Amino acid sequence: MEGIIGEIKLVTHNFQMKDYIYCDGRPLSIEQYTPLYALIGIKFGGNGTDTFCLPKLENPSQGMCYVICVNGIFPARD
Repeated sequence: MEGIIGEIKLVTHNFQMKDYIYCDGRPLSIEQYTPLYALIGIKFGGNGTDTFCLPKLENPSQGMCYVICVNGIFPARD
């Protein structure tokens, strides 16, 4: 099942999921992740020219972490 770009999930494993990146505040390239940038912009940092940042969400407990979908279905707007 394809994820929706920008959706955030709480997961209970420590391996990288396809199309998801950890919500650790890292900067990403606007050119590489244009659809996600279109949704979140520079709300969490970045210069808005070359980079933007993912949200930094603290893990609620050991063995759990937040991930954000970076490739998938672009959400429809009604």
